[in-house]
Amino acid sequence: MKNILLRSFTGLIYVGLILAGVLINEVTYLCLASLLCALALTEFYRMSADGSTPADIGVRALDIAGGISLIAGVWMMINQWSAYGAGVFLLYILARFIMVMYSKEKSPLRSLARSMTGIMYVAVPLALSTIIYSVSSHIVLAMFIFIWVNDTGAFLIGSAIGRHRLFERVSPKKSWEGFWGGMVFCIAAAIVMYNFWPSYFSEFKMGTMIMFGAVASIFATWGDLVESFIKRTNHIKDSGNILPGHGGMLDRIDSLLIVIPAVLCMMIFI
Repeated sequence: MKNILLRSFTGLIYVGLILAGVLINEVTYLCLASLLCALALTEFYRMSADGSTPADIGVRALDIAGGISLIAGVWMMINQWSAYGAGVFLLYILARFIMVMYSKEKSPLRSLARSMTGIMYVAVPLALSTIIYSVSSHIVLAMFIFIWVNDTGAFLIGSAIGRHRLFERVSPKKSWEGFWGGMVFCIAAAIVMYNFWPSYFSEFKMGTMIMFGAVASIFATWGDLVESFIKRTNHIKDSGNILPGHGGMLDRIDSLLIVIPAVLCMMIFI
């Protein structure tokens, strides 16, 4: 009972943070994306560490600053402020590659690979999300909602009738029945949102909105599997414990990191 209350309280705080960051204005969304990036990168680098020397801490701090500078740089260009933010990120890239030659770490090339992987995996999608936000904050909010609905649908249907394993090598508990259940829930949510709040999704037609829900469901599942693969490879159960009862921040946004580029591709090509 105590654990359920803790999970509920933590979940309410997390949802409240997301809603505030997305709905208030573009500055609060920049702050939200930067916070998610810093926390998720911290967890990713901790999970993927291989026992490097203590100097690695400074390198990881630089990587986190580089990820945030990428998000800020894209945000600044979208809002027609300046290109200084992008310039800071480019300076980070230059510094990170040059540092390899002077590094005292056990495996500087592996460290560099982890740095760039973290940037690509976490910072790039969150930076791309600012582009989607510039089109409509409600599309960004819908991505979060679809992910939450997909998780709920997959859990309910999978628990009830799940028999056929979806990807047992990576995530033994996921089932095809749960996958299709999550997609049905997402498509239903898309139809409801489009019919009740059509002005929020004026960029889409009904068919596009349904596709939006389906794309979010498919790539949310892949996003969860990607992080499960990373954790299984490193023999880790949770990415962290910053969210009591829910694990780490990366556990919460793993689906989002894959959904964002997929939705942006959909918006570009459809």
